[in-house]
Amino acid sequence: METTDIVVVGGGIVGLATAHQLLKQRPHLQVTVLEKEPSVGVHQTGHNSGVLHSGIYYKPGSQKALLATSGRAAMVDFCQRHDIDHDVCGKVIVATRDLDLSRLDVLEQRAEANGVEARRIGAEELSELEPNAAGIAALHVPAAGITDYGNVCVVLQTQIGEMGGTVRTGTEVTSISEDSTVRVTTTTGDIEATLVVTCGGLHSDRLARHTAPDTTERIMPFRGEYYELAEPRRHLVNNLIYPVPDPDFPFLGVHLTRMIDGSIHAGPNAVLALAREGYRWTDVNLGDLAEVLRNPGWWRLARTYWRTGLGEYYRSVSKRAFVKALQRLVPAVQVEDLVPSPAGVRAQAVSREGSLLDDFVWSETERVVNVLNAPSPAATASLAIGDAIVARLLTHPV
Repeated sequence: METTDIVVVGGGIVGLATAHQLLKQRPHLQVTVLEKEPSVGVHQTGHNSGVLHSGIYYKPGSQKALLATSGRAAMVDFCQRHDIDHDVCGKVIVATRDLDLSRLDVLEQRAEANGVEARRIGAEELSELEPNAAGIAALHVPAAGITDYGNVCVVLQTQIGEMGGTVRTGTEVTSISEDSTVRVTTTTGDIEATLVVTCGGLHSDRLARHTAPDTTERIMPFRGEYYELAEPRRHLVNNLIYPVPDPDFPFLGVHLTRMIDGSIHAGPNAVLALAREGYRWTDVNLGDLAEVLRNPGWWRLARTYWRTGLGEYYRSVSKRAFVKALQRLVPAVQVEDLVPSPAGVRAQAVSREGSLLDDFVWSETERVVNVLNAPSPAATASLAIGDAIVARLLTHPV
């Protein structure tokens, strides 16, 4: 049986960042990353909006707040050092109704608590930054930006190899058993490791249950559906235009985002996917769906958010309803301006009580660290998350 010091399960940006930071701190260790797909960053990372989040939204003192700001700075530095396309272009969070103004106040307070620069602006200054945006006030957040996280993953993979680590693609983990060492069974053979960290994204709860069978958190796959502006209409958006989010719902609402290639993405709309890797309505996995329906947390969640959910589903089936949501931010957007764009699937952990877990969550056994919930801004914060995981991992004997 093959042996190694540490196995990292998952070749998305969090798994790769963890392996990268581990090798930076402990270059003598043997580190092996296992990814079931033929290449790295295929799922959440590869369908990411590419935003460099500032950290303004998150509850002060939370893992998100602590790691997003430091992680954004680390990611910008990483992109600069490795010539990865990025642009710290800033964003506006736009209040379109009186109700939004008190929520904007809360965001200002969070920005100050989290050390994020944010400046309240009026409609006139908003029109200077985004001439086609409509709002009665806004927050301008200059630290926000965009990059290509798929390219970041490719560079991380190269760096891991140059530091002596291994990234093995096309290798799916089928079981993990823990004793005096950890045995990882894969589709390409077994590996014995001293320590294991799982960063499985859409399958993180399943991986955790191999060594922590009492794990109660479950992943619910929410598909984020996008359009993009047809090329002649890209001038409607300069950078990033976001609504003021609903503080009770861990999604940011439909927004407009300039991508690093110059395209303008509109969305996402968030609906329950019918498979953990269900990027289209026709992608159905009966096993995944049955697992959702058997979970009491799902039914409690549905009872709590049924009105919000109906709105999401309505926008999913009605392009006009989707456009109406966008027109609150940019009134000039018309139905004919939008063309379909690939969807993503967000791995959202839900508690047994039906709560959407809004923070990063990980758990530990004697020799295994499981990342159970790493939603947005995990890509932005990935290098800082990697450092945090390594700090936990290295408290175990290796």
